[in-house]
Amino acid sequence: MTNSVTAPGGQALNILVAGMIPQTTYHMRAHVDWAGGSFVDQDQTFTTGALPTSQPAPQIQITRATVPGLAPAPGVELLSMVPAAGSKLLSSVVTDLQGNVIWYYPSGALPAKPMANGHIMLQLNSDLREVDLIGNTIRDVSVAQVNQSLQTNGYPFVIINFSHDVLVQPNGHWITIGQISKDFTDLPGYSGTTSVLGDCVVDIDPTGNVVWGWSAFDYLDVNRHLQGLPDWTHSNALVYTADGNLLLSMRHQSWILKLDYRDGAGSGNVLWELGEAGDFALSGGDPSQWFYGQHDPTIVTANGSLTTLAVYDDGNYRIDANNVACNSSSSAPACYSRATIFQVDESTSSASLLWQDLPGFYSIWGGSIGTLGNGDVEFASSAASPTGSEIMEVTQTASPQVVWQMNTTGAYAYRGQRIPSLYPGVAWQQ
Repeated sequence: MTNSVTAPGGQALNILVAGMIPQTTYHMRAHVDWAGGSFVDQDQTFTTGALPTSQPAPQIQITRATVPGLAPAPGVELLSMVPAAGSKLLSSVVTDLQGNVIWYYPSGALPAKPMANGHIMLQLNSDLREVDLIGNTIRDVSVAQVNQSLQTNGYPFVIINFSHDVLVQPNGHWITIGQISKDFTDLPGYSGTTSVLGDCVVDIDPTGNVVWGWSAFDYLDVNRHLQGLPDWTHSNALVYTADGNLLLSMRHQSWILKLDYRDGAGSGNVLWELGEAGDFALSGGDPSQWFYGQHDPTIVTANGSLTTLAVYDDGNYRIDANNVACNSSSSAPACYSRATIFQVDESTSSASLLWQDLPGFYSIWGGSIGTLGNGDVEFASSAASPTGSEIMEVTQTASPQVVWQMNTTGAYAYRGQRIPSLYPGVAWQQ
């Protein structure tokens, strides 16, 4: 729980201390260094408060490997959760690796993400909010504010709500997904007027002004709707690439798109579509090995035209070699979910499946994935059971072994992310 601040002498300092277990007694001492001397305060004792009774924490169960030599990567777990219908459980929380809640925010965010300055970015339906460790709002941008900027700058769409992800850029810009709508008449299979739900991507500067915008309606065919209409694209993740462009995960297209963003100077053109029936040939040619209804693509490594990409593969409408979708009939293959790592070669438009782990169930929605400092892979299966989620850290081996597992009950983990600590540049060992 160590934090440090560098400041000129002769002034009072407030240092936020976080990451403690509720209703627990702690000892704390301040240590001050200056040119030519130092001071260590006497021991201070205090007891932390309880979690709010109006918003209890979800039930969390932790299981660790008993195999010698298998230890979880250090850090804490940042959870972005969806409470079960009718419940008022905490949903934006950080836990230690024993499952104890050590930080929370009273409003649920999808997602909550750590920032380089030690604050937390929250994407709420109606606003993007930066908060410090005690929940003070540092900066806030609303849907209404963004829509006013879109209108002023001549964009032809209006955001209904922010959706699923936000990137915090080093220049202070926030890039986020917005849900938008457009009416179509007599689409094939849909008579009359259909209000199709699509997605936009907007780059918002520190003043709340939109400086770059992109709409799916300008670049994709509305008649390609793998999961039906009106929810046409259902994008769920953004990734910033080394060449200054953006990856956009479109769940209802079963594609990951690369957008020509070029740090705000790009055309918005779709540079490629990764997934079944996209622009890449998959090694082996088995369409069932593509991802379907995917979540949270994460760049593991990038070297020129080669990118290693971790993807949580939900498996919705997965097709086999005979073009039969899973669970589409009593004789169709069953749907299943996976943690996957792909290698993508942009120079040859080819892709290959490098690694996978099949946990043995079908998580119909949600999910996240990432690689850890010890080489393990952590992934969250949001709908692992009817009552909750499963987050697993496994070895990145041909036969993955479970190193650490969290099961939540009463709330579903949209994302689970191992972060070093609640402080930038500080790693907590547990």
